[in-house]
Amino acid sequence: MSEKKEKIKPAKFEKRFKRWRRLYACCRWLMPVKKYGHTKPYNDGSYVIVGNHRSGLDIIPAALATDKPVRYMAKKDLFERGLIKKLCESMEVISVSRDGNDVRAVMQALKALKNGEIVAIYPEGTRNKTEEIFLPFKSGATTLSIKTHSPIIPVVHVRKMRLFKRAHVIYGEPLEFTEFYDKKLTEEDIKHCDEILRNKMYELYEELLQILTKKKKAK
Repeated sequence: MSEKKEKIKPAKFEKRFKRWRRLYACCRWLMPVKKYGHTKPYNDGSYVIVGNHRSGLDIIPAALATDKPVRYMAKKDLFERGLIKKLCESMEVISVSRDGNDVRAVMQALKALKNGEIVAIYPEGTRNKTEEIFLPFKSGATTLSIKTHSPIIPVVHVRKMRLFKRAHVIYGEPLEFTEFYDKKLTEEDIKHCDEILRNKMYELYEELLQILTKKKKAK
């Protein structure tokens, strides 16, 4: 008599994330997203999704990069605001101190990535309300990537995302720093990798801007 295979139940977090995905699918007209670049979902392992940050709606492009649940890293302040606090707790958001010196948050992110999960991080640290393309990046994303051998997926948009307006988002190819795997990282190594990531995101920004300019001229 053959043994019954035990069914693995999805975690509560995974179930919740699937519900949020279904909700977005039903209300996509509220926040439609046009994808460019690498448009296929990344589902084959752990990834660090890195995006620029102009509004709270920036969580949507990160979620659309994969069919898997996404663990977001967000500033600690969000856990002090009623409904947003409950939403963050429900979505198992990783709370990060404003100074960026948060060992607990780093350990949580490392554990998630080593478990094959996907983590999203916004290296600007806060919403960009300036005319600058990006705010100065805080270190962390490339270190997480290197320590867990998880490729980085850069995700960039050029305009602030708003309800009832189509958002245009470009997804980069996986960025890996394999030459630093299993190596003791120096400050110079981290700065070098951060600069590569930042430059890649600038390239994607310019690429998307050119696409949108051509579209506008063609009308």
